[in-house]
Amino acid sequence: TGAISSLQRQMEIQESELRRIKSEKDLLQKQLREREIQLQAVSDKFCSLTEEQRQGEFVAMVEEENRSLHQIVTEQESQLSEQSKFINELQTTINRLRAEVVNARLHILEQKQTQKEIQSLADTLQHKALQTRMALEHITCKFERYRNKIIQATFSVEGSQDPPGELTDNDLLEAMQKIINERTEFQQRLKNRSSK
Repeated sequence: TGAISSLQRQMEIQESELRRIKSEKDLLQKQLREREIQLQAVSDKFCSLTEEQRQGEFVAMVEEENRSLHQIVTEQESQLSEQSKFINELQTTINRLRAEVVNARLHILEQKQTQKEIQSLADTLQHKALQTRMALEHITCKFERYRNKIIQATFSVEGSQDPPGELTDNDLLEAMQKIINERTEFQQRLKNRSSK
């Protein structure tokens, strides 16, 4: 935004300069037209003189004024040419600054769009994280209930002793494995006895 404001200020300065130069150019063109009219009037006046009047001081004065007017016209034409060149350069600069402003605005719009997409993605990820956390809590709760049931079933078997203090998962697995082994052995003895 700062870059755009700076470019716009530069563009306004260049446009103000362009208006000033155009005004000067119009003034020079007006002066040039006036000088051309004067020159034409002097030429007409010179042409209307009689042969005798063309000689002497008046002829010299008219020719001097004619040369002076020609020089002024040439200088003003040169100034007009320089002013036109400068105007073209200013117009090129203004067009470049306008293009830079447009590009900067497009860049800002792209950044806003990217920011909006990132925010949308962040919201989606946050929502998924919340869902995952809730699912994890639910699974953890179910696992604890299931574990408590296993502990209860394992240590409620006849002849088993209550667990000493806090029970680890390995302790629980060993106790379950012991019960399984005992039952397997008992079933095996029953099969042997029935076969006899």
